[in-house]
Amino acid sequence: MRPNVNAAKFWPSKQMIYRDRWLYFMLLPGALYFVTMKYFPMWGLLIAFKNYQPFLGIMQSEWVGFQHFTRFFHETSFWLLFRNTLILAMYNLVFFFPMPIIIALMLNELRKEVFKRFVQTLIYIPHFFSWVVVVGMAYILFTTEGGIVNNFIISLGGKEINFLMNEDLFRSMITSQVIWKETGWGTIIFLAALAGVDPQLYEAARIDGAGRWRQLWHITLPAIRSTIIILLILRLGNFLDNGFEQIFLMLNAMNRNIGEVFDTYVYTSGILQGQFSYSTAVGLFKSVIGLILVMAANYAAKLSGEEGIY
Repeated sequence: MRPNVNAAKFWPSKQMIYRDRWLYFMLLPGALYFVTMKYFPMWGLLIAFKNYQPFLGIMQSEWVGFQHFTRFFHETSFWLLFRNTLILAMYNLVFFFPMPIIIALMLNELRKEVFKRFVQTLIYIPHFFSWVVVVGMAYILFTTEGGIVNNFIISLGGKEINFLMNEDLFRSMITSQVIWKETGWGTIIFLAALAGVDPQLYEAARIDGAGRWRQLWHITLPAIRSTIIILLILRLGNFLDNGFEQIFLMLNAMNRNIGEVFDTYVYTSGILQGQFSYSTAVGLFKSVIGLILVMAANYAAKLSGEEGIY
C-alpha cells in the first residue's frame, strides 16, 4: 500500500490561506503577470505547426506539422545563424557572466561605506539606459566621422579604425556593451549573498593566520557558490538570447555576415516578411534548446551536490 501523504504539504488548508491572506494578496499581481504575459501567449505557439493565416485564425489555419522546422533546418543560412548565435552566447557566458561576481567581490572588500555606496550607484546607472542610447554612445565614440576614439588615435599619429564596420571587432563590441551596461546591476544578488556570510568565519580565519586571498578562496567563494550555480543555470535558459535590439542596431552591410543571429532573423522573417508560422518555429526551436540546457545544467548541479533550481 502507498503511504499516506499529508495533503497540506502540497496544498494549503483554508485556515492557512486565511492566516496568510495578505501574503497571497501580494502574490496576486506577480501571478497575474506570469499568467497573462508568459503562460497565456504559449497558446500562440500552435502556429509553428500550422500555415497560419490571420483572417482564418489559429484554429482554422491548415495544420502542417513540422514543415516549418524542416524548412528552417534545410535553409542555407541555418548554420551561419547557429554559429553566430552560439559564438556570441559563448562570449557573453565567458566574459560577461563572471564580471558581476568579480565586481561584487571587489566591492565586498571595500571598508569605506560611503565610497562603496558611491561606486555601487555609479555602476548601476548604465542598466537604466536603453540599448538605443548605448548604441548611440558607441557610434559617437567609434565612428570614423569625428568619433572621439578615432580623433584620439589620429592625434597620436595613428590611422583611424573603422570599429563599427569591422567584422573582427563586432563581437568584442557587443560583449563590451553588455558588460558595461549590465555588470553593475548583476552585482546586486551577489552582494546580497555576501552580506549573509557570518563575520565570525573571517575572524576565525584571521586568527589562524589566513590572509585576504585565503579568506576569499576558503570562505567567501564557498559561501556564494550555490548562488553562482543557480544564476548560471538560469543564464543557460537564455543562452541563445543575444538581445534583438542591441544587435539589430549594431548591424550594417559590412558586419551582417557575423552579426545576424536567431533574434534578428525572426524579426526579418516574421515581421518584415510576414512569415508568422515560420518565425514562430524558429523562436520555438531556440526556446527548446534553452530548456534542454537548463535541465542538463540542473542535473549536473545535482550530481555535484548542489540543490539546483528544482
